[in-house]
Amino acid sequence: MAWLVGYPREKIQWYPTVDLSKCVKCGMCMNCGKNVFEWTENGPRVARPYECTISCTVCANLCPGNAISFPDVQYIRDLYKKEGIWAKVKEQMLKSGKIW
Repeated sequence: MAWLVGYPREKIQWYPTVDLSKCVKCGMCMNCGKNVFEWTENGPRVARPYECTISCTVCANLCPGNAISFPDVQYIRDLYKKEGIWAKVKEQMLKSGKIW
């Protein structure tokens, strides 16, 4: 992932949490492009948390029951600052010609 630049994904605690008491079992979360969820008889389960794209919250935004939540985005901002990830991402984007 360009936005990690070699930083181990497993070290970033960014993935959804499902509150099944709020889940209306609509299946909207199963549209996740990264296949993070697995459907069970009780509703969705976060089966592959580290496949979740950093800072993506589409599933939570679309969940009609407000059953899906994520950590506060400030956690990501603080981590990127502490680990110098922003500078590494910019350098990679410059090298690849995506920005100039």
